[in-house]
Amino acid sequence: MEKSQTIVKHPGVVTAVGAKGVTVTINSVSACASCAAHAKCGFAESKDKTLEIPTSHSGDYQVGQRVTVNIDHSRGLLAVWFAYLLPAILLIAVIAVLTIAHVPEGLVALAALASLGLYILVLYIARRRIDSHFTLTITPNS
Repeated sequence: MEKSQTIVKHPGVVTAVGAKGVTVTINSVSACASCAAHAKCGFAESKDKTLEIPTSHSGDYQVGQRVTVNIDHSRGLLAVWFAYLLPAILLIAVIAVLTIAHVPEGLVALAALASLGLYILVLYIARRRIDSHFTLTITPNS
């Protein structure tokens, strides 16, 4: 597989420049926003997201400059794992185990919510270690 196919790229605009990095705003558009009927169905979603990207070359960028934000595709899949798949598996497992054990439904619901709360706490505690796996880079647009 070619290197260019393993990188996910998003266009963005520099909104702030600091000594240790650059703040970039990207417009995140849902898949249906590009659909021809998106104006009629009302489900298309578009949001601005602000990313702080550490770089030793922050002096090379100016506010308002158009840039491209890059992330390795495999790292994007890892983010999906942490954000969606792992909590879903945890939730289903807790519900299944407690239901099989004939625990009352109210307690199953509370335990499921508590397990997600615990998962979020673990992510928060490990945030620096997890952050080290997700490296965003920027390149100026030509």
